[in-house]
Amino acid sequence: MKTKKIAFIGLGTMGFPMAGHLANAGHHVTVYNRTTATAEKWAKQYQGEIALTPAKAAQDADFVFTCVGNDEDVRQVYKAADGILAAVKPGAILIDNTTASAEVAREIALAATEVSTAFLDAPVSGGEAGAVNGCLTVMVGGKEKVFDTAKPIIDCFAKATTLMGDVGYGQITKMANQICIAGVLQGLSEAITLAKSAGLDIEKMTDVLKHGAAGSWQLENRAVTMSEDKFDFGFAIDWMRKDLGICFEAAEKLGVELPLAKQVDGIYSELQGRGFSRADTSVLIKQFDK
Repeated sequence: MKTKKIAFIGLGTMGFPMAGHLANAGHHVTVYNRTTATAEKWAKQYQGEIALTPAKAAQDADFVFTCVGNDEDVRQVYKAADGILAAVKPGAILIDNTTASAEVAREIALAATEVSTAFLDAPVSGGEAGAVNGCLTVMVGGKEKVFDTAKPIIDCFAKATTLMGDVGYGQITKMANQICIAGVLQGLSEAITLAKSAGLDIEKMTDVLKHGAAGSWQLENRAVTMSEDKFDFGFAIDWMRKDLGICFEAAEKLGVELPLAKQVDGIYSELQGRGFSRADTSVLIKQFDK
């Protein structure tokens, strides 16, 4: 693959290793992070440069990736005076890996066209392990021609990169993903609680169930750790509640009910009050503590 100039904005739990995979693939990567120490740590671990603003990072880039916290963070890194759109060159492709709303994706896509660039919303799934191992699932919204150009670059940190439709459809797909995870974790929490109460070997149970209709990523990767009260896996319930909030806003606009997701969100709210804000989403099982 021909070496490209890439900017990566946002070096959090996911962005740090994602940017690293792009550098390891031989691309020239310039990073920006609000906490400069994190950018310096990244530059020591990978080959690349540090910029002090999103604009400086983006100014010569062929591809600009963003992976930040929420809608307002997305607006800030793209539209601020020192943001990406103030300096990006015409013809660049902008790729947002943030889990955000479909509305902000469409807003940034429109702004991107005004400076002769293209935009893809491309939220990811696979957690910290998926980012570290370069095997994320990427759900993309945008134009097919733009997607075809960007896909080989995105694939540096992905095992599956799929165009779901026009801008915004990547985010809608991620909403569906988060709703599914909420439901699976609630079922898994109830199943493990029942099994432990009966004295069942949870590891043996997992080995059996994963081959049947109950099989899932959450079952294979979280059932045993949930039974052992281990919840330090990167994706905190603070972030899950943020994502579910996006789902609820979209559902209200579409006239759709999400009763189970709202139930799980309420339980997460209670767990935040008990001090589990930074625990992994699988901490949902703690609802059954006596």
